Amino acid sequence: MEEIEKKYPVEKDKALSKKTKKFLIKFNALESTAANLSVTEARKAFADLQASSEVDYSGIEESEQNIDSGGYKIKLNILKPENSKRSLPFFVFIHGGGWILGDYPSHRRLVRDLVVHSGTAGIFINYSLSPEVKYPRALDEISATLDWLSKNADDYNLDATRMALVGNSAGANMAIASAIRGIENNGPEIKLQILMWPVTSYTTDWKSYDKYGSDRFLTSQKMKWMFDNYTSDEQALGSIYISPVLADRKQLKKLPPTLIQVAEADILRDQGEKFGRKLDQAGVNVTTIRYNGMIHDFGLLNPLAKLTQVKSQIAHASAELHKYLWA
Repeated sequence: MEEIEKKYPVEKDKALSKKTKKFLIKFNALESTAANLSVTEARKAFADLQASSEVDYSGIEESEQNIDSGGYKIKLNILKPENSKRSLPFFVFIHGGGWILGDYPSHRRLVRDLVVHSGTAGIFINYSLSPEVKYPRALDEISATLDWLSKNADDYNLDATRMALVGNSAGANMAIASAIRGIENNGPEIKLQILMWPVTSYTTDWKSYDKYGSDRFLTSQKMKWMFDNYTSDEQALGSIYISPVLADRKQLKKLPPTLIQVAEADILRDQGEKFGRKLDQAGVNVTTIRYNGMIHDFGLLNPLAKLTQVKSQIAHASAELHKYLWA
């Protein structure tokens, strides 16, 4: 870890955008005093970070729905464009945070942006977090939610025949797993998946891990902590439901059209791009975009929400939602 810091210090990293570098220097100064946080403390620290910047929540109507599906009680947050009266296509948002952190308030701005700019509805799943529950509990809850939506969406003026999956980081990992599971179990059709800086492998032998393993918001040490809390099952870690980059063409070929968005200075960059190439080889309609100068979760982080790159990332994701769900 020390070698990485000396080799690629943030202050001398010319690849980072000016405003991203400024954020990292400030964040890392605070992070250095927050080592070895408990899960509860880490959750609060992330919530506080997201609440530290003023962002736009206008243009949406929000409601909550508690559902009972597959033996699970799950809370959904439903977001619609303001004053929308017609039946809407929708995306199901699976949030990131390493399976441990994150909630609706911390992801609200990102989901809001997608709803406003795509004209579609957004359904946010409050799945159970690790380490309180372990793999595959969260995936089971997501599958149960998708099944419930396929049968009940019309009651909320939502069109279940036009459904997409969107996820960031670990949420993108579970979006992939949920899509694969749905194909295997004849689940509801998914028209599109949008994978923002996805986790696609539990291994660390990637060049982006070597170059950006410290001081770039998501570190290799944090990633190990997250995997350790998600599951201790080595066989599960190597499965396509946690490491989908290991899936073969047969297992991938029926996945829906996919947009993958990765950040240049992110330990997960290479595995996200590798997954995009594997989808392409399997015949899936896939677009993979790298945002230079950016770090992990750049599109989620409220302190970075006004960056041009973030606005472009949101615009592209929203355009894909509009293209595939309003067609």
